[in-house]
Amino acid sequence: MHDPQLQNCEDYWVGRFTAMASPCEVLIDTQDPILAKQLAGIAQQEALRIEHKLSRYRQDNIIHTINTAQGAIVKVDEETAHMLDYAAECYELSDGLFDVTSGVLREVWKFDGSDRIPSPGQVKKVLARIGWNKVHWRSPNIRLRKNMQIDLGGIGKEYSVDRTVILLRDAANVSCLVNFGGDIATTGPRRQGKGWLVGIETPDAVPNTVTASTKVYELQQGALATSGDARRYLLKDGIRYSHILNPRTGWPVQGAPRSVTVIADTCTEAGILATFAMLNGAQAEAFLNQQGVKYWCIRG
Repeated sequence: MHDPQLQNCEDYWVGRFTAMASPCEVLIDTQDPILAKQLAGIAQQEALRIEHKLSRYRQDNIIHTINTAQGAIVKVDEETAHMLDYAAECYELSDGLFDVTSGVLREVWKFDGSDRIPSPGQVKKVLARIGWNKVHWRSPNIRLRKNMQIDLGGIGKEYSVDRTVILLRDAANVSCLVNFGGDIATTGPRRQGKGWLVGIETPDAVPNTVTASTKVYELQQGALATSGDARRYLLKDGIRYSHILNPRTGWPVQGAPRSVTVIADTCTEAGILATFAMLNGAQAEAFLNQQGVKYWCIRG
């Protein structure tokens, strides 16, 4: 593991690294390079720990064990049990629209910007392997039906942000902003009560350019998360197919915004609300208004 790259930005430091297939950074409100290096290292270590534990791409973690058990019962640790409890809660709260067993749809949907749309028959065949209601989960034991899988990617990165914020807050009395691939949270206000300036990205903008943000928000506490189809979509006959899939039909949600950004107390909460809004399609704004949270929806 390489140490994070450190950059001095006048009155704060930035530590950068890659984890969870995303660019990650932690902004540290200090002029002390030794403290900055320490805190950036804590952030990197926690991000990589959770990636190792929850990634569906690895063959040496609990997710792989569950997904390859072929109908056998698997006993999980306390942290994984917490994540599975949360997945079950999200399934119930979304009336089945958020389903961690729906990741197998990636076998027929490849959101690479091309025009390759799967056939209804291909989608229907995969649907038979989807449904949290088919999973036997009684903590700490889980059993999937043969050929079913779980994928915690929809909640793992946000959870990693929140865990990192807790560790940084315990490690030092300085404000930090954690940004893992656009999922963001802060340990608290900066010096003199200032907040961190966060840009709300335009879906079609080139990242890290002056045109990439339509709004700038001063985040003093809490978290921010975005869900959208900026870089994962299909386009055929003038129709754009979002990567936000309805697990009950196996097809992209219709009428969803291009992106939804939500402010909440934690990144996990912000992320799930943004995802729920996208899954609500044309009713995204109505759903968010019911939640009483600050948000931005971008359409068109």
